[in-house]
Amino acid sequence: MGQPFKTRHEAVFSRLRSDILTGRLQPGSKLPFSELCEHYEVSVGVLREALSRLLEQGLVRSAPQQGYFVTAISRSGLVHLTTARREIETLTFRLAIADGDTVWESEVLAAHHRLAQCPETTDDDPDRINEEWASQHQVFHETLLRGCGNPWLIDIAADLRASAELYRRWSVPKGHEHARDIAGEHRAITDAAIARDAELASALLARHISLTTELLLESGLVDDDADDAMTTRSV
Repeated sequence: MGQPFKTRHEAVFSRLRSDILTGRLQPGSKLPFSELCEHYEVSVGVLREALSRLLEQGLVRSAPQQGYFVTAISRSGLVHLTTARREIETLTFRLAIADGDTVWESEVLAAHHRLAQCPETTDDDPDRINEEWASQHQVFHETLLRGCGNPWLIDIAADLRASAELYRRWSVPKGHEHARDIAGEHRAITDAAIARDAELASALLARHISLTTELLLESGLVDDDADDAMTTRSV
């Protein structure tokens, strides 16, 4: 008996997402169905489901009569996305601090502990993100907002964060965050949340979100072309 559809869908979705975030599938590149089906050894139906999910996360774009493409890294897009994330996530975080109970507090502490214990990069390549760290990082930020009683805000924040993941991944390698204490930022955010200092916590989270954008814009890895479409420089 073949692998269940859901399992195959999850597998190809995870592989596609990983290949996009690690740069194996470059921003702006076309995603041809025939080649992808052969490479991932799945049917068109399974691949289409995975691409639809990536489309929802903002990692893939579609164009009429042209098909699917990896989302291009865009200076203007990054700035707009960062503004939206900063506003939505800090609002949701404030409400989480106001609404969250002691269970939420313990979940935040546990999520931070797991993240802090996980190395950010791989042993064999200090410029490559450790996928386990990336997973724990996502869980940590999701947990911060989980105390909010408004599910719409939580869902919107999650969608925006998923869309920003491609940009975040491109800002971490290349040696542009050598002076950044990411672990310290996470610790400070956690401490402020547990202390129920919404003003400080939201300010720290806003800075945490903005700094990634600033580093990527300063790196020169992305530029607007003459038509205001976005191009990615070779790295």
